[in-house]
Amino acid sequence: MPESRRGVLYGIAAYAMWGLFPLYWPLLKPSGALEILAHRMVWSLVVVAAILAVRRHWSWFGELLRTPRKLGLLVLAAAIVTVNWGVYIYAVNTGHVVESALGYFINPLVSVLFGVFLLKERLRPLQWAAVGMGALSVVVLTVDYGRLPWIALVLAASFGTYGLIKKIAAVGAAESMTIETLVLLVPAFAYLVYLQVQGEGTFANAGTGHALLLAGAGAITAVPLLCFTAAAIRVPLTTIGLLQYIAPVLQFLCGVFVVHEAMPASRWAGFAIVWLALSIFTWDSLRAAHQARRVALRDLEPAGTPG
Repeated sequence: MPESRRGVLYGIAAYAMWGLFPLYWPLLKPSGALEILAHRMVWSLVVVAAILAVRRHWSWFGELLRTPRKLGLLVLAAAIVTVNWGVYIYAVNTGHVVESALGYFINPLVSVLFGVFLLKERLRPLQWAAVGMGALSVVVLTVDYGRLPWIALVLAASFGTYGLIKKIAAVGAAESMTIETLVLLVPAFAYLVYLQVQGEGTFANAGTGHALLLAGAGAITAVPLLCFTAAAIRVPLTTIGLLQYIAPVLQFLCGVFVVHEAMPASRWAGFAIVWLALSIFTWDSLRAAHQARRVALRDLEPAGTPG
C-alpha cells in the first residue's frame, strides 16, 4: 500500500476515534468529570511510557531537560490541554455534545486568527470572509442559547492555543505527551488518592468493568494521537486540514441522533453559517495550495532552448 494512502487511513482513524469520544465518556458514570480527567492523565502516561519502552526511545529526555524553553512550553501545553480535556468531558457528560462539536468546527478559524495576531501571517480576502462568518455564527448561537456558547469558545481557544504551543515547541507526539502527562501526574494522582480516602472514588468501588473503562481512557487518548502523528508525516497538510472535519461532524451526529439534543431552527441556522464559513475557508485553502504547486512545478521546468 502506498505511504500516502496509508497516511490517509491513519488520519481517518485518528479523527474518527476523536469524533466518537462522546460515546465513551458517558460509560464512565458515576465518575465525575474531574475524576475522569485525573484517570485520563494517569493512564495516558502509562500508555505512552509503555510505547516509548517498546521503542527503547529515551535519549530525547536528557536533550529536552537541557532546553528549558521547550520544557516550559510543554508545561504550559499541559495546563492548557487540561482545560480542554476537562471542559470537553464536562460538556459530553452534561448533555452539551452539539456545543462541544461547535468548538471543534470553529477551531480552524481560531487558529487562523492566532496566525494573524501572533505569527503576523496575512489572510486572503476569502479567509477574512470565513472568519467574519464564524464570528456571526457565534452571535446567532448566543441568541439561540440565551448565553454565550462558552463551552464551544473555550474548547476552540484552548485547542488552538495548544496546537500553537506544540508547533513552536516542535517535540514529537509521544515525547511531548509523556512530558505533559508527567507534569500532571502528581496533582491527578493526589486527587484520585483523596477521592478514595474520602470514599468518593469510583475506581475501586464500582466494579471491575468500570475500573477497566477508566483505565481505558489512557489508551483512547494515546492511540488517536499516535495515528494522527503517523498521518501527519505521510500526507500533505491540506489533506490533514480536510480530514480534521471528520471529528466534529461525528460529534455533532452523536449529539443529534444518539443523545437527541434539541436542535431548534435558530441553532441549525448558526451551524449552517459555520459550515458555510468552513466551506469557503477550505475551498480557498485548496485553491491556494493548488496554485502554489503549479508555481513550484513551473519553476522546476527547464528553460527553453534559445533560438
